[in-house]
Amino acid sequence: MKGIRAFVCGAGVVNAAGIGLEKTWEALRNEESCLKPLSIFAVSHVPAPPAGEIGEALPLNGAVPRTHSLALLAAREALSAASLLPDAIVLGGTTGGISTTETLLESGETRPDTYRYHALGSVATYLARHLKCQGPVIAVSTACSSGTAALKIALEMIRRGQARIVLAGGADALSRLTYYGFHSLQLIDPAGARPFDLQRRGLTVAEGAAFLLLVGAEEPPEGALAELVGAGLSCDAHHPAAPHPEGAGARAAMQKALSDAGMTVGEVDYINLHGTGTVDNDRAEARAIRDLFEDPPPLSSIKGIFGHALGAAGAIEAVASVLCIARGFVPANVGCSVPDTGLGLQPLLHGQSGKIGAVLSNSFGFGGNNAALVLADPSRLAETFEKCPHAVIPAKAGIQKALNLLDSRLHGNDKLDHSGEIQRSFSGNGGQRKIMQFSVLGTACLTGAGSTDETLGTFRRGGALRGRPDLGTIRTDLSAASLRRLRRLSRMTLILAREAQKAAGMAETAGSPGGIYFGTGWGPLTETSDFLDQLFASAGQFTSPTDFIGSVHNAPASQAAIRLKATGPNITATGGDYSFEQALLSAALITKEGDDPVLVIAADEHHDRLSPRLDPFSAADGGAAFFLRPLASATGLRLVPAFLSYVPEGEDGIPPLIEALGGSGRICKRFGAVFAGIPASTRARGEACVASFLRRTGFTGVIFDYRCVTGEFSGASAIAAVLAVDVVSRGVFPPHLSGKGKAALEGKGILLLGLGEYVTAIEVIQ
Repeated sequence: MKGIRAFVCGAGVVNAAGIGLEKTWEALRNEESCLKPLSIFAVSHVPAPPAGEIGEALPLNGAVPRTHSLALLAAREALSAASLLPDAIVLGGTTGGISTTETLLESGETRPDTYRYHALGSVATYLARHLKCQGPVIAVSTACSSGTAALKIALEMIRRGQARIVLAGGADALSRLTYYGFHSLQLIDPAGARPFDLQRRGLTVAEGAAFLLLVGAEEPPEGALAELVGAGLSCDAHHPAAPHPEGAGARAAMQKALSDAGMTVGEVDYINLHGTGTVDNDRAEARAIRDLFEDPPPLSSIKGIFGHALGAAGAIEAVASVLCIARGFVPANVGCSVPDTGLGLQPLLHGQSGKIGAVLSNSFGFGGNNAALVLADPSRLAETFEKCPHAVIPAKAGIQKALNLLDSRLHGNDKLDHSGEIQRSFSGNGGQRKIMQFSVLGTACLTGAGSTDETLGTFRRGGALRGRPDLGTIRTDLSAASLRRLRRLSRMTLILAREAQKAAGMAETAGSPGGIYFGTGWGPLTETSDFLDQLFASAGQFTSPTDFIGSVHNAPASQAAIRLKATGPNITATGGDYSFEQALLSAALITKEGDDPVLVIAADEHHDRLSPRLDPFSAADGGAAFFLRPLASATGLRLVPAFLSYVPEGEDGIPPLIEALGGSGRICKRFGAVFAGIPASTRARGEACVASFLRRTGFTGVIFDYRCVTGEFSGASAIAAVLAVDVVSRGVFPPHLSGKGKAALEGKGILLLGLGEYVTAIEVIQ
């Protein structure tokens, strides 16, 4: 058994049923479809198909996009019952502020400040600011599985002692991009979603937000609603949009979730189906369930009630699953009148009451991104714990008492091992856990200077790397046919993935990574711009399905998975200038020692029209990739994601950074240089952080302001990490860094810092 468990101590939701848990509960109990004609923007389809629009009057903040407001509504409800502030936030989504961006672009607005909430990551930062969270904040975008993937990351944060209280879920608002995008794919049912029905014709687009407040404890706190006992991730590596026809990836995600929970299929009392209502998705999910369950338990999809809220859907359904457990009820598969017997499943046509011990909840998305959760009655594991010879089962305690108990267990467990490396760990029934380190097997980068070799050669000579790589001149063994249809960001990502794989000495057909973790600040701008241009020019009549599929943030990572046949976790993190750091931390949380090597990539593209609006300082693009082996012991050249925290305006984020790194003594002894990443948009804050760091640590080594060399763009920190790996592996500073001619590192490492709205640290050591 795992020592620290993740209990659901609060939940919040807003969806087509309205605001709050009780509105959702009423819709589930009443078997009531909440789908209705769309009203928040005009559409060209007559009659317009129904949508899962929130009809209730919303207390929206007109200064921010709809997604941000929905997220804050649900988050505040989740926090209200427990009266706690989160240590960390993990948010899943797909749209960010696109609904506002659409209006701005159509009107010809060019002022960058009006686009400040466009980025998907800005939703997570907005929550952190309003909820006073000063800890890790991660934004995840894996299409329609985003909210569920966010909960997996949150679960691992708690298990590995990185946070005690995590707010996790998803948020997405309706937008023209998604509404017309699914229409272009002919995946909208004009009658409304009818999951698993014989006459089903597609999905119903919707909006919403939902969050679970997860509290780490060794016992169920008084009032805990449920326990998140396991989660699994997989990738089809099959097609950018269509599911694997045999449901192979879906089955793998469910099996991983059950294994992670330590459960068998016979212990599942209810399956919350992904069940979008599209012909192919329902067929693939049914096949996966039949393969895994000889005799499936009661199952249903609730998308006939609320619609498909995209990145928020998995979180909304996790909240619904919690309600089912807490109140003893299984909802009906609303919209299904005549089940499709060819699928071999019998969804519930009417709800039923009864004790629910465990729920398996599925979410599958574009790019073959699959995620599954297992939620359980918080008291159901008592019998299992009693059978464990080392288990201690205290009586139920209040949340604060449970946290105090956990604090007493954690206190004093941070210690230095024999090599002087900090171990951020805790002890529980399952022993010690700590953040994963990665042995560097291979690296690759693309910069204005060119390929990896050209970039490193230019850097060693003191040249600038700023600019945009000419992809037409980059030598690669990828065929022209494999790159021809890809736009700039996906093409860069695929080249980086293959070059890092080659640098690790692995053949393309024999070196599939165990997982792909991708960081991007803005996602595919070319596809987004082209889709919206067509949409506006044709008044909604003509849009490109190819551009829509390619516009999702995880499209580049999906292309890499398909090419490299990577069927493990496929996570896209999108945290602006800290996207690489979020991707690397996600990899460290999800992987285990002994797992196959993983691929961590970060890239962003410059777009002549959108980039000046979204980030006026950005004039470069490019990216980097790392083939990494997860390991718990300190050996070889390695990357360690040591710190990531949101820092409110006016606060000094350096003291907690120094503490996390083991104190000023270790910093000065262990590192010969600091590579400081200071985004131009937060230059004053970043320089203040550098001054605070030097004053508090007494550090006298090299300080390298790397963005002066890499140029300004969201993926710059990944380029800097490649440069740091090169310097540490060679053991010598380039003359332009040391200021004294060549200078030896003398066995020390490099500390890669991100300094601005967030403070981050990656150790490059050996």
